[in-house]
Amino acid sequence: MALNHTYDARLLQQETTVGAGVQVLLLAVLGTATGMSPAGWLTGLAFALATWAVLTRAVLRSRLTSFGPANRVTLGRATLVGGVTALVADSFETAPPVTLFVGLTAIALILDGVDGKVARRTGTSSVLGARFDMEVDAFLILVLSVYVSMSMGPWVLLIGAMRYLFVAAARFQPWLNAPLPHSMARKTVAAYQGIALLAAASGWLPYQVSALLVSSALGWLVWSFGRDVGWLWGERAERLREGREETAARPLPGAVSEAGAGPASVSVPGMVPASPTSFSIPVPVPAGVTPLSQAAPADRGMPTALAGRA
Repeated sequence: MALNHTYDARLLQQETTVGAGVQVLLLAVLGTATGMSPAGWLTGLAFALATWAVLTRAVLRSRLTSFGPANRVTLGRATLVGGVTALVADSFETAPPVTLFVGLTAIALILDGVDGKVARRTGTSSVLGARFDMEVDAFLILVLSVYVSMSMGPWVLLIGAMRYLFVAAARFQPWLNAPLPHSMARKTVAAYQGIALLAAASGWLPYQVSALLVSSALGWLVWSFGRDVGWLWGERAERLREGREETAARPLPGAVSEAGAGPASVSVPGMVPASPTSFSIPVPVPAGVTPLSQAAPADRGMPTALAGRA
């Protein structure tokens, strides 16, 4: 048993190490193609190191027998997000090539719909995969918010920060950690955030149109978070009326995690939910997202980090 556990652990570590290596290779390609500044390099390398460290610890603690194809897709998306993060950091000194920036971001957003399908078809759904997927989505939205805020103003940062603010609030108000029911509206709001931010970041649209897209994305996100918080508050009040402990969240009839399988899990308004775990993707720091996938056969990936419990 000890030998098998050691062997499995080494395989899992190899997967995450390969991912870190691919991330460094991508940074080298981007650096050569764009003449990336030291800020871009340092940010990209920090992202790669943080992702490797946190993901390695998470997979070892998860006791997975294998990393799985769906997690590999998500790791590939994380690599692309690392490249986008490096370009955004570099943009404080020089503007990144628009086509390259848009291309990397678009692929990362599109692949968000792939890992979930892979997880369901291969029967490799897991709590870890769901959380991994959600965190990658959330961080991508945050990075895009930072980039767009440089041209539209700091208010755009609310899109990327809202999900993290909700998580912080839940540490002081445990009732916010109760599971949320499945919601297609939430997923739609989440997807719209990524699309709106990418459209604005491309610079291909008139400023007024981009501002309208981004402001509407923020408006829908606030609505989504507000609806979720209101629902959670109602559930809390009902539990209190029934004399239950505030920390015991009542399971919803037939509720499943946003990812699709198993009982409903902790969900952050604005993003697709996933079960609570100690796992958290490295983020140097959108948006309303609920626990970034493999956690259930129903919906492993919500359109990108996009958040929206609507």
